[in-house]
Amino acid sequence: MLVLIKGAGDLASGVAARLHRAGMDVVMTDIAQPTAVRRTVAFCQCVYDGTAVVEGITARRVETAQQAKDCLTRGEIPVLVDPPAQIRAQLPFDAEVDGILAKRNLNTKIDDAPIVLALGPGFTAGVDCHAVIETKRGHYLGRVIEEGSAIPDTGVPGDIGGYSTQRIIRACRDGIFHPVAQIGDTVAEGDVVATVDGQPVYALMPGIVRGMLPDGLAVTEGMKSGDIDPRCEYNHCFTISDKARSIGGGVLEALLRFQARRNGTR
Repeated sequence: MLVLIKGAGDLASGVAARLHRAGMDVVMTDIAQPTAVRRTVAFCQCVYDGTAVVEGITARRVETAQQAKDCLTRGEIPVLVDPPAQIRAQLPFDAEVDGILAKRNLNTKIDDAPIVLALGPGFTAGVDCHAVIETKRGHYLGRVIEEGSAIPDTGVPGDIGGYSTQRIIRACRDGIFHPVAQIGDTVAEGDVVATVDGQPVYALMPGIVRGMLPDGLAVTEGMKSGDIDPRCEYNHCFTISDKARSIGGGVLEALLRFQARRNGTR
């Protein structure tokens, strides 16, 4: 299968890795300045650096459909700066996955591809897409929903190690973001982990910095700018999360399910 994934942040990248390892060809799109904080496990980092490697899988920024084809031939994942996903009209995609995680439908339609899936809240299966994949941590994470929608967004991050909202590093004001701590650093509660136009941003809990926006990015007050993990496992900073793997499993299940139906084998 040839699959288009819109969005190339850490959750979408976990999906892409799972599909890639299952033998599918994956093309991804993103915005010109991605804001994924878990940059070490997000293929969108190649938008800044040209290439990005996640668990041995290489993604490469490309500009054209032909370059995307060449990338696939090399066993890589091509990523285009293409928010409206215009590449859809240039390659024969078998499926499309909305992995933007905007908590609302930006521009996905059920007839965009033979199989259309969406991650998380903001979509209704059978209306916007063929199926929705649950993204909320807990019992239903990764579930394939063919009727209805995912659990509504609460605005409260999932609990990890007894911490929830404290895990998130947020911009203290509008301005230009500059990290002080780096991904993989251990910090204490109250440490300065970043600045925005010279104003400090403090860690709200002890742990290891698992995510951080790149230096020089324009941010708005309250914008998610980093992530602290209380488990303090260094390798977790550089490997796909349990959440992303679960969601990737749900996407893989849904693609195979709908493909079998189209082929008349289910």
